[in-house]
Amino acid sequence: MSFKENMNLYSKGDKAFVYLNMFLVAMFTISTLYPFIYVASLSVSLGDAVTAGKVVLTPVDFTLAAYDKVLSDPAFWTSYANTFIYTIGGTIVSLLIIVPGAYALSRPQLAGRKYWNMMIAFTMWFNAGMIPFFLNMRDLGLLDSYIGIIIGFACNAFNIILLRNFFEAVPASFEEAARMDGANDFQVLWQVFIPLAKPALATITLFCIVARWNGFFWAMVLLRDESKVPLQVYLRQIITQLTDDDTFASTLITASYSYETVSSAIMICSIIPVLLIYPWVQKSFNKGIMLGGVKE
Repeated sequence: MSFKENMNLYSKGDKAFVYLNMFLVAMFTISTLYPFIYVASLSVSLGDAVTAGKVVLTPVDFTLAAYDKVLSDPAFWTSYANTFIYTIGGTIVSLLIIVPGAYALSRPQLAGRKYWNMMIAFTMWFNAGMIPFFLNMRDLGLLDSYIGIIIGFACNAFNIILLRNFFEAVPASFEEAARMDGANDFQVLWQVFIPLAKPALATITLFCIVARWNGFFWAMVLLRDESKVPLQVYLRQIITQLTDDDTFASTLITASYSYETVSSAIMICSIIPVLLIYPWVQKSFNKGIMLGGVKE
């Protein structure tokens, strides 16, 4: 049945409601896409046009000068590589902690299970604070190091609870069958729960990847060596440096780029990997949210 034929079955009030929803969804979609389209247009527009405020939606005087400026900077590629190190390494470490932790918290036979679940949930609302965390990282010798960024933010209470809820929803008969075959806890987790939890794991993995990729504040605080900073910190540094750099300011007179176009080009480069990953996990992500977010 076509959309037009289907709409003929509705009353006038229902039709008005459907069209209103379609309009609101369209407006929401446009408002969501516009910032990305605007930044993309800035990155490929002439610097003078951007400075003059001529760019509203589409590029003005198309040029790739800003990308040439960004991609020719060795520090950009170093920070890009660092971001991949923190993202991939951090996601792997996070999963190695979250998956066994969620499985343990989902088992009824865990001693003090209610207490441990309460403690995990407690950290979602309360923590020691930024200064104690910084001092702790300093005393552990994790300042200005790759390993500090990777393991210092490996555990997230929300992700553990989300995956725990999924594990609790797995029928007990699956585990009982594995136990009858002589499987221990590690085998039950690896051979039964993890294969069943692929949608939930895809959701958790995406959360970890996005959080690591966008990590900025603590990377800026904990890292002093510029060769170790991730892309987000590099973006802030480059904006600050370009604003204060008289040499760069003098080149703007004859250059085709500007502060805004260079910054926009870096932002687009930082967004591309996430845009490439998300379509592959979208179906599993949606399913995982529903499965992990509902506890029967």
